[in-house]
Amino acid sequence: MQNTRTLVHVIESMPTSDGAGVKLRRSLGSQRGLHVDPFLMLDEFYSDDPDDYIAGFPAHPHRGFETVTYMLDGHMRHEDHLGNRGDLGPGDVQWMTAAHGIIHSEMPQQSQGRMRGFQLWLNLPSKEKMKPAAYRDIPARDIPTLTLPHGGEVKVIAGSIAQGGALARGPVNGDGAMSTDPLYLDVRLPAGASFDAPVPAGRNAFLYVYEGSARIGAAGEAKPLPHRAAGVLSDGDGVRVLADAGGVRFLLLAARPLREPVVQYGPFVMNTREEIEQALADYRDGRLAAATAPSAVHG
Repeated sequence: MQNTRTLVHVIESMPTSDGAGVKLRRSLGSQRGLHVDPFLMLDEFYSDDPDDYIAGFPAHPHRGFETVTYMLDGHMRHEDHLGNRGDLGPGDVQWMTAAHGIIHSEMPQQSQGRMRGFQLWLNLPSKEKMKPAAYRDIPARDIPTLTLPHGGEVKVIAGSIAQGGALARGPVNGDGAMSTDPLYLDVRLPAGASFDAPVPAGRNAFLYVYEGSARIGAAGEAKPLPHRAAGVLSDGDGVRVLADAGGVRFLLLAARPLREPVVQYGPFVMNTREEIEQALADYRDGRLAAATAPSAVHG
C-alpha cells in the first residue's frame, strides 16, 4: 500500500432504542447528518436479557435505501408485505433493498439467551430509489472465511479481499453493477496481530470495533480506536489495523460515495423534502406497498 488511510474521526456509539423498545447502540446515524456517505446508520444490538429485545421490530415501512442485518447470536424472523419470510440465525445476513417501498417486521424467535448483531443502512442513488424492492437471505455457510497469515480470520460479506495468496469473494459482489460497490468485512485478530487490506482510493470507509480495541494507521502514525466506536478513515489505498493486548473484532466497511443530498424522515431516505412528503402520502394511501414484485439483489 502506498498511502495507508488514517483515523480522522471517532464516533462513539450511543445507547438508544428502536422498534417496540429494542435496546441497542447507534454510532453512525446517532445524530442528524452523522453518516459516512453512502452509509447512513449502524446499530449494534447485544443483550442476554430478553426484556431488551423480545418486543422486536413490528411491521414498519422503508423507502429509498438498503438495510443489511448481520446476526452473530440469536434467531430473528423477517416477514414483509411481498410475502418474503426469512429466519436469521448465527452468522446469517439479510440484504434488503427497500427502494420503492417495503413494509416488514423483524421479530425475535427466542425468549431467552443472547441476541447479538448489527443493522446497517446503505443509501441508494436517486436513480435507484424508486426501483422495485429486493430481498435476499444469505446463510452463514455461503459467507467465505479467510484465515489470516498471522492469526485471526476475516469473513467476507460483500466485496472481495486477498490475504496470504488466497482470494475470497463475498456473496454480495456486484463487480461494479451495484452503484455503491460495497465492501463489508468482519475481522478477528488475536493480541498484537496486524491486518492490512486494500481499499481503493476514492471510497469512503470506516471501522466499527465491537470487541477489544485496536490502533489504526501505518506504523508510527497509528491512532487508538476504542471498543464500541466507529472510526472514520481518510482517503488512501489501504487500511492497517493493529490489535491491542486483548485482541479485537471489528467490521470494516467501504463504498463508493454518492455525493447526493440526503433528506431523511424516520424510515424514509430520499433526496428532497418533496420526495419525503410523497413517501408519507404513499404509505398513508397504500401506494408504497403496491410496488411490483421484488427483484434479485446483485450477487
